Amino acid sequence: MIIRIEVSPRLPSDDPRSRALLAQICALGIDTPVEARISDLYFLKADLTPEQFDRLGRELLADPVTQVYRVPDSESPCQVIDVVPHPDVTDTVAENLVRSARTLGIEVQAARTGRRYELYGDLSEADLHTIARQLCCNEVIQTYRVEMTKSQIPNPKSQLWSLGFGIWDLGFGYWSLAGAARPATVEIIPLCDLDTAGLVELSRVRRLALDAAEMATIQGYFRREGREPTDAELETLAQTWSEHCSHKTFKGVIDYEERAAGQVVHRERIDGLLRSTIMAATEAAGKPWVHSAFEDNAGIIAFDDQFDLAFKVETHNHPSALEPFGGANTGVGGVIRDILGVSARPIANTDILCFGDQDLPYTELPEGVLHPRRVMSGVVHGIEDYGNKMGIPTVNGAILFHPGYLANPLVYCGCLGLLPQGAHRRDPRPGDVLVVIGGRTGRDGLRGATFSSAELTNETGQIATSAVQIGHPIEEKRMMEAILRARDAGLYTAITDCGAGGLSSAVGEMAAGHGARVHLECVPLKYQGLAPWEIWLSEAQERMVLAIPPANLPAVEKICLDLDVECSSIGEVTDSGRLEVVYGETAVADLDMGFLHKGCPRRELKAVYEHDTDFGTDYTESSVPSVGNPCRALLALLADPNIASKEFIVRRYDHEVQGATVVKPLVGVANDGPSDGAVLKPLVTTGPEAIALGCGINARYGLIDPYAMAVSAVDEAIRNVVALGADPDRVALLDNFCWGNPRLPDRLGGLVRAAKGCYDAAVAYGVPFISGKDSLNNEYTDRRTGESRAIPPTLLISAVGIIPDVSRAVTMDFKEPGNLVYVVGLTRNEALTPTLSQGERGLLQGERGLLQGREPLPSPLGRGAGGEGGEGWPPQAAPEGPTTMRALHRAIRTGLVRACHDCSEGGLAVALAEMCIAGRLGAEIDLGAVPRSEDVVASETILFSESNARFVVEVRPEDAAALEASLSGSPLGSIGTVRSEQRLMISGLRGETIIEVSVERLREIWQREM
Repeated sequence: MIIRIEVSPRLPSDDPRSRALLAQICALGIDTPVEARISDLYFLKADLTPEQFDRLGRELLADPVTQVYRVPDSESPCQVIDVVPHPDVTDTVAENLVRSARTLGIEVQAARTGRRYELYGDLSEADLHTIARQLCCNEVIQTYRVEMTKSQIPNPKSQLWSLGFGIWDLGFGYWSLAGAARPATVEIIPLCDLDTAGLVELSRVRRLALDAAEMATIQGYFRREGREPTDAELETLAQTWSEHCSHKTFKGVIDYEERAAGQVVHRERIDGLLRSTIMAATEAAGKPWVHSAFEDNAGIIAFDDQFDLAFKVETHNHPSALEPFGGANTGVGGVIRDILGVSARPIANTDILCFGDQDLPYTELPEGVLHPRRVMSGVVHGIEDYGNKMGIPTVNGAILFHPGYLANPLVYCGCLGLLPQGAHRRDPRPGDVLVVIGGRTGRDGLRGATFSSAELTNETGQIATSAVQIGHPIEEKRMMEAILRARDAGLYTAITDCGAGGLSSAVGEMAAGHGARVHLECVPLKYQGLAPWEIWLSEAQERMVLAIPPANLPAVEKICLDLDVECSSIGEVTDSGRLEVVYGETAVADLDMGFLHKGCPRRELKAVYEHDTDFGTDYTESSVPSVGNPCRALLALLADPNIASKEFIVRRYDHEVQGATVVKPLVGVANDGPSDGAVLKPLVTTGPEAIALGCGINARYGLIDPYAMAVSAVDEAIRNVVALGADPDRVALLDNFCWGNPRLPDRLGGLVRAAKGCYDAAVAYGVPFISGKDSLNNEYTDRRTGESRAIPPTLLISAVGIIPDVSRAVTMDFKEPGNLVYVVGLTRNEALTPTLSQGERGLLQGERGLLQGREPLPSPLGRGAGGEGGEGWPPQAAPEGPTTMRALHRAIRTGLVRACHDCSEGGLAVALAEMCIAGRLGAEIDLGAVPRSEDVVASETILFSESNARFVVEVRPEDAAALEASLSGSPLGSIGTVRSEQRLMISGLRGETIIEVSVERLREIWQREM
């Protein structure tokens, strides 16, 4: 029998989901229904007694305090939208339901879930379809049906239960998900006789994301082999050679030009951008504590005498654009597996997110694009779901908003791991058994690597649904514990995760130096009906591949059995030098490992960077934009979504699980101030050392000069961890480039310039890069109009630093009245404020109620040298930065600094306001004492300049002399005192009061939710 159970709020009027839905319907311009009721649906294939039915509802499905469960009424006097996942989409809640029911002794053969939206009001059928598509159903992974009034609901225990569109009909294969078993068919792809146009068309039709030269190289290989390729071979080559996996742009040959006023001012040929910039900086730093850089799933550095740290940051942009929850969810799961792939225990997550304008009218959405509010909601929920269920704290991140992220949100997911020194093994040997452990293989995630290597269009959601992956954090939690037990027992010789490309990339990379033979019929499947190439290429989540000596296999199987983790032997490492894949007696693939990994032709690309004729070495002579009222300007900046508090999101993440988080994302007397980063002290470590995590990102600089953006991102990431107490000589960096189409010379020119900025800044500070990732082709093309929109060029720099003594870790909140306030670092006439876009100005004028009932706030700057809105020049490298940060670290290490906060977006004014908010204390400040360059002649410049390598520090009066001695030779100024009266008072260069505002007013503006 098919049994349906509805779980609904006990008091629908108090359901936040229903209230949010009503508000969103209003935003669509539809007359708001009187009431909304949202129910969770569970469909069980089972023969249950009334007692079993009641027990499932009471103990598994409904919260007895807030929810009720029921069989549906025979009639529903309202409009209804029912939403369920597509048949071939993994339903992790249903999987857990079946497993949990069995623990209660109740046999449920299969289960599926859904959601019902009941709307009470006068809505048309067209209204219901609009609400369903815009708000309730993501048609990439779900389907829906609407019912007007007096919906007739069939008997919930009928033998065959269809709701009108076939999805619950057993004959539709809903319960078997993908249909009945079918023969292991291997398709032969005619390739050898195609001309260039035919090769390009084949790549397009099969979504291989390979160009003509790459297809011709594959054609030449199979001509030499004397045969045509199989579908699995062609797909394997496509994923291995994809931009996502092989980073063809960063490894290619680039003819690079810089131009100014139409004239070429610099020209060079770059033989590998990654090797000549990012990796070259690591070589120049020459740090002996870097144990692995750019060699494995994550970078590895020494932590103390016993443990190493592994750090990796990935992007999951394209999947998150189509299915925000699943994209972010599996982004977190994937980067956790990267850490497991170097035999480390995950101890912390980071997330940096970039979204479009949250107030964009629905009528302005491009076709096929989800609304930015829906994207943000889904992404945040996905991150929360995976990290919290895995028991890994989310401790650091950032959230940016810009109209350029409308169709291409950016989702950076990072993970930090801890491992005993020497614990990671990466030396598989011929004869080792290839074992896959964790989740089963399904059709989800097919062609994910090639999908992520192409631009999005208005048609992507219709043709790339199989590229969306579905996460199962509980499965990964069990798998993680099994891997760590096997590691500690020394049972495997190599390990890697099934990321992009699934088994094809995991086995292909692990056995690249030897060879492998894989038996696909041994791979556990979620359901029948997968073709061999689908089994081989599926990116179904929560799977790892291990190479295990045969003698150790029983011990690994016992560990997995004890933890309820599936473990299957699928092949062996060979010495053939070939990747051989079979399904029973059927040959699926047979590729030379050398050709697979080294046969891709290097791309030759052209890059051009055009300098802004208004931007040059004389930027410090620019006129100072008019700020008007500095106090109102400060309030406007605090209300800017890019600067305002993100507490409403941070609180959704567990940042204290595992008990290692010493400095949390929110600090201060009320735990609501914006920490510069996080400090972790893992419980298993015994020494005084701690870990600092921070990041640097500012895409607005990249719109002016990508080089300056890179320099500032490196500087900001380093100063964030130094502000916490990290030693600047024990800091390592990760780079993540998110860019547009690298085939366009202007896009690639900006990318080259940003990479050069990374090199120069890292070499100046003597810090190494240990890992990185690029995500290119972040563009949306409307196939109807041909219009293409690229994201703002965006570079994230993540930093991990070592704090020598955790007891000296510092937070940013003001601590005690009477203490002195110093500025460390030199203020220059540059980057007077982040630009406030027109949409943000409208927000500040009260359109979204942030300042409702208050006087409208204008943009803080008038027209300045940087163009409309007073952009100003982006910050440049601070030559004194390395010396200043080392001196500041010495002061922190000796206990002289009570509070430390870096100056970034909004400059000194915002930094001071945030320190007052976090400490619930005031400050009296004199700008005349701020260290500055000679051309800084206006108070507004000192307030809002965003020059690099600057900090605000709080010091006890009795430690002032020692601090000044410690920082002798560095720019340093005593600018005021901390006050018990909760007011921020700032006097300008002429002694006049230019800002006087209560801390409560600052907090009120800064903490308003979006």
